[in-house]
Amino acid sequence: MTTRGRRKRIFPEDLGPYSNFRMAIRLELTQRTGVFAELATALAEEGASLGAVDIVSASRTKVIRDITFDVKSEAHGEQVLHRLNALPDVRVIAASDQIFLMHLGGKIRVDSKFPIKTRNALSMVYTPGVSRIVKTIAKDPSKAYSLTSKNNSIAVVTDGSAILGLGNLGPEAALPVMEGKVMLFNQFAGIDAWPICLKDQDPDHIIRTVCAIAPGFGGINLEDISAPRCYEIERRLQEALEIPVMHDDQQGTAVVILAALTNALKVMKGRLDKITIVVVGLGAAGTACCKLLLAAGVTKLKGCDKNGLVLDQPIKTLIEHRQSLQSLIHYHRPTGTLQDALKEAHVVIGLSTGNVLQPEDLALMAKEPIVFALANPDPEITPQAATPYCRVYASGRSDYPNQCNNLLSFPGIFRGSLDIQAKTINEPMLLAAARALANVIPESALNEEYILPSVFDKRVVPQVAKAVAHAAIESGVARRRKKEVLEPSP
Repeated sequence: MTTRGRRKRIFPEDLGPYSNFRMAIRLELTQRTGVFAELATALAEEGASLGAVDIVSASRTKVIRDITFDVKSEAHGEQVLHRLNALPDVRVIAASDQIFLMHLGGKIRVDSKFPIKTRNALSMVYTPGVSRIVKTIAKDPSKAYSLTSKNNSIAVVTDGSAILGLGNLGPEAALPVMEGKVMLFNQFAGIDAWPICLKDQDPDHIIRTVCAIAPGFGGINLEDISAPRCYEIERRLQEALEIPVMHDDQQGTAVVILAALTNALKVMKGRLDKITIVVVGLGAAGTACCKLLLAAGVTKLKGCDKNGLVLDQPIKTLIEHRQSLQSLIHYHRPTGTLQDALKEAHVVIGLSTGNVLQPEDLALMAKEPIVFALANPDPEITPQAATPYCRVYASGRSDYPNQCNNLLSFPGIFRGSLDIQAKTINEPMLLAAARALANVIPESALNEEYILPSVFDKRVVPQVAKAVAHAAIESGVARRRKKEVLEPSP
């Protein structure tokens, strides 16, 4: 297909290094004319972008300077440091980067709503005054929602078995990720969340532990737990607990994909029930995506994994068994290849690994297909390779247009669930979240490179939360009566 008449797309490789690889270093330089110029020349030759320069101290023979510079990657930063250390009049005293500096001492803390400055205040927040609250809740446990932090608290639970795309690295390594998720809950939805990193990967033990700590929380967000264990853990916790339980790598991702596809089809003037979709990668996110697409009305769906086409059942069977979809996936008995599945398909959704799709694969698809290449950090196919063959391209990266980021969904979903004191997060609530997210962008503003709002769009969380709350009421899983529901918090 031709791209004639379309605006030229700019990719990050054209714009220089990423700012999140910003180095901060302290140097000792010989006090001689021309030394700093040699330093600046070396940085330029290595492709590093010089930023701030400060003098810390100076003597007749030495000068200590702090400088910052941007590099393209961690490896590039090491290369630049090696070059600087090789300069005869330069000594690197210390070096760090912006990411490590932001993580020093952790990223979160507990803060009180008001200070305790008097004995009277102490006696009310703690003993003896708190005993009155204890007795009230003992008589009616539901009062914990109004008299404690339970009403606005989420436990972010992991066992460290599938951290980002890095693998099974354990609970300590998972902690900075969980701290980051806690920050997102707080700053985007006003929710108090707590990182719970378990040193146990036995599903029975995890379920027992989460059930034991659940009374202190209004919801449970499962995070970075490997498949297929995550399916059983989530299902059993949903059955055991009467608070929302969601694995945001699954449902959170699925909601954003459905919203993005909804708007992409508006751009294409297409319909969900008239297209063929191929999902590549049937792990936790891919399977959840298939379930929600089927619930939304998709009538032609195929699934591929590393061995080829492994989900290819009649639509009636898929819909009837969507809540136990794993039973229909034959991971080691493919019925065809990825290329077989892609023939004349209108949409491909990649939730697998980098570079598994080639331009010639997209050429097999229907005219002007929709391509969601969501693997991170390397998508299934780069936008440079894909855009000559597709009409709409989305990825999981923030440096390309149309980022499918589950940050667009989970804060609003939990905000709405907490506002209504939902007993669970069900399918109608997820579908409502996807519709609300899609509708943040008016149809008049939609185009090929704008099918999802920014994660910083302040309309996202309130609109998603409100839709989720009303869906919870309509589907009968809300504890609060309809007249009690306030507008979701911004």
